[in-house]
Amino acid sequence: MFEQLLIGFGTALDPQNLLFIFLGVLIGQVVGALPGLGPSAGMALLLPLTFGLEPVTAVMMLAGIMYGAQYGGTLTSVLINVPGEASGVMTAVDGNAMARKGRAGAALSISAIGSFIAGIGAVAAVAVLAPPLASFGLKFNAPEYFLLALLGILAMGSLGASPIKSLAAGLLGLMIALIGVDPLTGAPRLNFDSPVLVKGIDFIPVAIGVFGIAEVLASLERMDKVQPIRTRLRDMWLTAEDWTKCRFSILRGGVIGLFVGIMPGAGASIASLLAYLTERRFSSTPETFGKGAIDGVAAAEAANNAASHGATIPMLSLGIPGSASTAILLAALILHGIRPGPQLMAQESALVWGLIASMFIGNIILLILNLPLAPVFAALLRIPYVFLAPAILGISLVGAYAATLDMATVWMSLGFGVLGYLMMKFDIPRPPLVLALVLASLMEMSLRQALLLSFGDPMIFVQRPISAILLAAVCFALLLPFVSAFRRRRSMAGNRSGS
Repeated sequence: MFEQLLIGFGTALDPQNLLFIFLGVLIGQVVGALPGLGPSAGMALLLPLTFGLEPVTAVMMLAGIMYGAQYGGTLTSVLINVPGEASGVMTAVDGNAMARKGRAGAALSISAIGSFIAGIGAVAAVAVLAPPLASFGLKFNAPEYFLLALLGILAMGSLGASPIKSLAAGLLGLMIALIGVDPLTGAPRLNFDSPVLVKGIDFIPVAIGVFGIAEVLASLERMDKVQPIRTRLRDMWLTAEDWTKCRFSILRGGVIGLFVGIMPGAGASIASLLAYLTERRFSSTPETFGKGAIDGVAAAEAANNAASHGATIPMLSLGIPGSASTAILLAALILHGIRPGPQLMAQESALVWGLIASMFIGNIILLILNLPLAPVFAALLRIPYVFLAPAILGISLVGAYAATLDMATVWMSLGFGVLGYLMMKFDIPRPPLVLALVLASLMEMSLRQALLLSFGDPMIFVQRPISAILLAAVCFALLLPFVSAFRRRRSMAGNRSGS
């Protein structure tokens, strides 16, 4: 492993790759700092621009955007109480409260340091855990791939705040993925005799619309009355009491974030929420949470950054994206002619270990950028959002057009932007839709291959130990929302009878 990692550092430290790592984390920082754009939207916008790059260079840059945006999203969460994405919600709760008390610098500083420590630890875990998971994944065949992809979609539904809405969004993503041409027979399906839909609906307009354009439309409603809070470089220093409060918070948040990130579909937002709730339980002063608890900020930021790195483990070892951002990384690999999956680490070891090494380097660059330059990045927020929104929309539509050089893609992006906006208004989560769209092809091909191998006998899904275990996990994921709802009803009935 250490030998491979050294080779990876040799790849990452190539001057061209190093330049694109820096560009990736810098773009990610800016993307995260601008309300209305998140890592998924930023990566989707720049995905077409990576076509001329070497695959390893392209993936390093896109990964830099992914974890760089976690750092940048802290700025809007702390300074104007507007999370750039869902994973910044818990940071905004106490970070903005600290800012209103004049401690914005301390909040930004502990966020940068906590993200760095947790990020480095998570990358080390990626280096250790990804190879054995890849060896295990070599035992997978069509039945296992189908169940694994299905579990990835169901996991988000089971773990979300509203399982029914999450599963409905995932089902919508599967329906969208079926539009186009049957991959086995070549017969057109669900295209309504439209020549535009014969080619199917590409991932890029969906990602740009549902994440980028929808966020802008929603942000315009709440940004007009928000006043930014400025911070100065001299306010960045932490006291000894701050360090004492946060040292174990960062450790606990990083561990929680790593394990949640490994779970396909869970995501950084769930990681930051669990870490925040865990930290409040461990804290000796839980009454300060929500009123400016620096340990709450540290735990949430450590968790969301560790989760963004941890989500690369199932992507690299099993070919299953752990989040919407890693789904775009997965799409980038496929677009560059590389098939993700258990054999990726053996067939493309230079790419995998170069990516892991680039994460170490990228986190160091981000720490250097964030501590002295956080006030500079915060200056972006002084631009009125009414001027930023048209620029973001313009970049989104140019990125959509550049993907296919077809105006139909632009109209699709706008349509999915409206869909994403409506999903936000009705509190329907959007990541399940994107994950389902990415996993649909793997699900369909694996299901049909498995049934062809067994001559239509569904018992093939329980004849192998791994597939039987995965089927049990799928059944558990399906039943979990109903069990949780039943427990809540019993608890409410017990409270009413007791009162």
